[in-house]
Amino acid sequence: MKKNIIITVSAAALLAVSMPSCKKDFLDQKNPNAIDLAGSFRTPSDVLTAVNGIYQSLRSSNNIGENSGLWTDERSDDTGRNDNQSNAGEPFQFGNFSILPSNTYLKSHWVSLYGTISRANVVLSNIDKVTFSDAAQKQQYIAEAEFLRAVMYFQLIRTWGDVPLVTKQLTYGELPEATAREKQAVVYAQIVADLKDALNSNLPDLQSGASLGRTSKAAINATLGQVYLTMATTQDQAARTENLNNAKNYLLAAYNMRKFGALTSIPYTDVFDVAKKAANQEVIWQIVNKQGDPTYSSSIAANNQAKGENINSLAPQSGVGGNVTPDLIKEYETGDPRMAFSVKYANDPIVKDYFITKFRDTSPTASNLGYGGNDWILIRYADVILMLAEVSNYLGDTGGATTYLDMVRTRAGMPTYAVSLTNPAYAAKYTDLRMAILHERRVELAFEHHRWFDLLRTFNAQDLVIYFRAKSQADFGIPKLTNFTTKDIYFPIPFDEYKLNPEKMYQNPGYN
Repeated sequence: MKKNIIITVSAAALLAVSMPSCKKDFLDQKNPNAIDLAGSFRTPSDVLTAVNGIYQSLRSSNNIGENSGLWTDERSDDTGRNDNQSNAGEPFQFGNFSILPSNTYLKSHWVSLYGTISRANVVLSNIDKVTFSDAAQKQQYIAEAEFLRAVMYFQLIRTWGDVPLVTKQLTYGELPEATAREKQAVVYAQIVADLKDALNSNLPDLQSGASLGRTSKAAINATLGQVYLTMATTQDQAARTENLNNAKNYLLAAYNMRKFGALTSIPYTDVFDVAKKAANQEVIWQIVNKQGDPTYSSSIAANNQAKGENINSLAPQSGVGGNVTPDLIKEYETGDPRMAFSVKYANDPIVKDYFITKFRDTSPTASNLGYGGNDWILIRYADVILMLAEVSNYLGDTGGATTYLDMVRTRAGMPTYAVSLTNPAYAAKYTDLRMAILHERRVELAFEHHRWFDLLRTFNAQDLVIYFRAKSQADFGIPKLTNFTTKDIYFPIPFDEYKLNPEKMYQNPGYN
C-alpha cells in the first residue's frame, strides 16, 4: 500500500513523494505543517522506493529532461521562437533576454529542482533508520541520492548563481534555511563532497539492462569533471590550474571506463537510434523512456516535428516544430553529415524553416499519438571527450586537445583539425583551438541542452555580450540580441522566493 506524502521543499515548493506505508496514523495530527516520515522507512525496499522517487522527479517537464530546452538551448544561439504573443509570451522571454522575476516557467523550474533535492534529502535523512543486511546496498542508495542532489545543485548554481543550500529533510521550524542564498563557493563545495562520497560505493562503472538510467561511477566521474571545469572557468581564478587538473583526472576516469575502443566504432546516428538504445555504449547516463507508453514515453520526436513532415514521428503536427536559428544552420561546415541528420528544412507554407530531426521514432508502437521511445541522453562519451579537449587546451596541452577534438571530428566524417585549418573559411571563423572546440561541441551536441553552459564556460560576461551582439540579428528573428547584457548570465530569482526575504534572498543584479 502506498500513500502520497507532502513534504516541504522550500518556502516556495511542495512535492509529492510516493513512499510505502500502511499506518493509519501516518500524519502528525497535532501539527499538520510537519510530517514524520520515520514510519515509512522500515526496510531496504522502502529506501529503494524512495530512491526511485528521486529518479522519477527528473521526468518532470520542469526538470532536466528532454523538455528543459527552454532554460538552456532557447537561452543560447541554437533554438528560439518567433512567437511572442498570447501563451508564448513567457517562453519568449528566455530567448529574448527579457525574462521577468514573475515568469511562471522560471518558477516551475526552480520548484522542480528543489523538489528533487528534497526527495534526496528525505532519503539521506532517514536511511540510517533502516537495518541493512548488505552494507554495500545501503551505500549504493546513499550514493545515488547524493549524486542526484549534486546534479540538481549544479543546475541551480549555473542558472541562478548563489542559491539556498539545504542538505537535510526540513521540519516546519527549519524553513528559514530554505529562504537564504548561499555563496557559490559553499554550494560548489557541497556538490564536490556529494560526488566524491558517491564514488566511494559499489556502483558499477556503467549501468546496463534493467538498471539503465541509474547512476554509475562513469556518470559521477564525468559530472565531477564538468563541475571542476566549470569552477575553473567561472569561479575564483586562484584555483584555476588545480581545478583544471582535477577536471582532467575525473574526465579521464570516466573515459577509461568506456566499453568500446575508438569512438569511430559507434556511428553517430546509432547514438540516437531508438532500436539500438539498449546496447548503446556511448551513453553514460540517460532518462529511460518506454515506447508506446502514455506515461513513460518520450514526446520529443513528435514535438519537434514541423507541419507536413513525417521524418520524426507518425504523429501529425500543425506548427513549426522544434525551431532552429539560422545562426546554428550557418555553423555547420559544408558536408557535415550531422547537419543532415539533426535538422531538416520544412517546406510547408506556414513553416518554411528548419526544424529539429535529431530525435526520431516512427515505429508503429509509438503510433500516431507520438509515444516515442527516445531516451533522453544526459551524458555521453563525445561530451566527455570534448571536455577533455577543452581542459587539455586550457592546460596548454594543444597536442592532447587536438587529439581529443579529432576523435569526434573523425567519427563524424569530418577532416582533422590540422587539415581543416588549411580551409580559409574554417581558419577565419575558428581563430584558435578554443573556438574550434566550442564549434565542435555546438554541432556534435546540438539540441542536447549543453550549448548555454558551454558559452558560460568559454566567455566571461563581458565577452559573451560582445559575442552575441556580433551576430546577425536576421539570424535570430524577432528576439532582440541588443537585449543581451551582462545580467543575463544568470536568471532572476523567482519573485515569490525573493519577496519572502529580500535581504537573504537578494535579487540578481539587473532584475530589481
